[in-house]
Amino acid sequence: MTALLLVEQTLNGLQLGVMLFMIAAGLTLIFGIMDVINLAHGSLYMAGAFVGATVTARTGSFALGVLAGALAGALIALLVELTVIRRLYARDHLDQVLATYALILTFNEGVKVLWGPAPIFLSAPPPLSGTVEVLPGVPYPAYRLAVIGAGLGAALFLGWLIGRTRVGMLIRAGSTHRETVEALGVDIGLLFALVFALGGALAGLAGVMAGPVLAVQVGMGEQILILAFVVVVVGGIGSVRGALAGALLVGLTDTWARALLPVLLRGVLPPSSADQVAANLGSVAVYLLMAVVLTLRPQGLFPRHA
Repeated sequence: MTALLLVEQTLNGLQLGVMLFMIAAGLTLIFGIMDVINLAHGSLYMAGAFVGATVTARTGSFALGVLAGALAGALIALLVELTVIRRLYARDHLDQVLATYALILTFNEGVKVLWGPAPIFLSAPPPLSGTVEVLPGVPYPAYRLAVIGAGLGAALFLGWLIGRTRVGMLIRAGSTHRETVEALGVDIGLLFALVFALGGALAGLAGVMAGPVLAVQVGMGEQILILAFVVVVVGGIGSVRGALAGALLVGLTDTWARALLPVLLRGVLPPSSADQVAANLGSVAVYLLMAVVLTLRPQGLFPRHA
């Protein structure tokens, strides 16, 4: 039973990790390359989830819902960049925090107006509603495996885009030598807008994919945004590879701590005490991980552009 629990929770940790990566990848690009703290990034995740759930319900196609959620995240992010963020590039981080926090409140109220305060239920598509035997005697939900596959696919695509294409080269160059890139005739404003839209698309995609696993509800973006910022710090600001490594590490740490600590501590403590201690440790495990990583590697696991 312990081995079965370990396998299941490891897969759960990987699933949480790839979800965090899809959010943290946009955050690390926006913060590390554009030097903008965007607290409203979680709102793009929420918007993608609501749009995706609505399109899925009306069309009966989960694939269209995923596409709509990612597109909604990209379009909303582009609109936010053009109307708000573009005016904050030359401002300090405090102004950026205040402005994007105001966006969080605006998005939450807007979602309440459009969809109401009640959560929306989004089920997994029928082909992925069953289980798959990942190991003999170890069934696991097929949809969660699909989420892991989608997240790893997004990581491969983003790594290729940033590291192997001309657009990626311009993004990397624009983050450190903006004036030089502009002197070469590149519209750096358009380039940064595309980066923002890309981050929004990934956040929207993550929101839709999270729908069948978590509740689609108002404020869901703030709940995961904190973990996403932990991922960015642990992985290294501005590094896509760091975002993937940090996301997987944070996802596994959080899941293992919450699921396995009660089992381990019951061997040395009374059940009631074990559960209480495990709950306290589980809630701070990822922050302890961040403290350890920053002590050993102050710039994160993989510094910028690693």
